[in-house]
Amino acid sequence: MLDRATPPDPYDFLPPLPELKVVSDDVRHGERLSEAQLASGGNTSPALAWEPGPEGTASYAVTCFDPDAPTPGGVWHWVLADIPPHVHSLPTGGEPGAGRILRNDLGSLDFVGAAPPPGDREHRYIFAVHALGVAELPVDEQTPAALAGFHLTVNSLARGTITGLAHTVAQSQ
Repeated sequence: MLDRATPPDPYDFLPPLPELKVVSDDVRHGERLSEAQLASGGNTSPALAWEPGPEGTASYAVTCFDPDAPTPGGVWHWVLADIPPHVHSLPTGGEPGAGRILRNDLGSLDFVGAAPPPGDREHRYIFAVHALGVAELPVDEQTPAALAGFHLTVNSLARGTITGLAHTVAQSQ
């Protein structure tokens, strides 16, 4: 096992915001992700639903972040921005046309499922819904996920999260 401390929840260090209630038929908060949400089992984004954001919400963004990845800054597995303000849910596998997919830290323009490295402990995968005060983030498909995360932070009016867990394949058997 990689011997290291557990990183804190990164959202605990951001400016406080009103909380959005986020629910999912595919992710149970604090429980293991299903096979479909693993990189080895389908790379399928989970269904997510959220309550409407506060007055002034011009769009939403949905992200998946692994703070436990053995890197100094975690790993962004999914960044979906510019979701219209009337959309309050995504089905399993996402929804074509509902937002703009941005590059994740793994270099692709899609959802990449959970994949803790061999020999590592359980990882947390934080799915966040951000209510934004702008209709479009000032980013493009080449923007690094960390910079997109900065723009999410400075434009967020509210945020809600739900966290799933995953072990390496060898540990979960």
